[in-house]
Amino acid sequence: MNTHQALKLEVRSLRALDNVAGDRLMTGKWNGASMPYVAPQAPGAADAWTQESAGRGGQQLTEVGETSPPEEVQAALRLAKGELAIVRRREIRLDGNVIELADSYYPKSLAAGTPLAETKKIRGGAPTLLASLGFRAGRVIEAVEARAATPDEAERFTTTMGAPVLTLLRTNLTSTGEPYEAMVMVMKTPRVLRYEMEVD
Repeated sequence: MNTHQALKLEVRSLRALDNVAGDRLMTGKWNGASMPYVAPQAPGAADAWTQESAGRGGQQLTEVGETSPPEEVQAALRLAKGELAIVRRREIRLDGNVIELADSYYPKSLAAGTPLAETKKIRGGAPTLLASLGFRAGRVIEAVEARAATPDEAERFTTTMGAPVLTLLRTNLTSTGEPYEAMVMVMKTPRVLRYEMEVD
């Protein structure tokens, strides 16, 4: 498949997935590399990326504030038209190089007045703080797309204009189906996203 061709894949994890193939009903549970990134860390532990990268990686917070989210985020968080969100934008680095741009969005009603709205890192990462506020992932939806890098992305990734990138829209919902976080990630390629399904 041409890597520049848009490819969207929706992956539902942390909950039984119903998939109708022809007239056959198949159920299963997805597990993937995202799992550590939606769960709170142990007290005093670093965020998931710092742990996974074994000291080679880090992240730089570039912006925190109120914003009108893009349409896909507005839909994912079920925000009313014109409703604002709190965004936390970060550059994810490995060996000093930017390999991912990650924007996390939260409903303003949830994030205002919490450290999510402050321009500083959160110990243990946002999932740890969210768990303390009563928000834990009971269901995760991920949509993956391959497309060409924008001029700004190409510059920040130090790659050529139009080089392929992967984008991932991750929506975290509680066990009762309430969306509380939507993340838009743009990843420098090559990149592998791994998913595994247990079939009932």
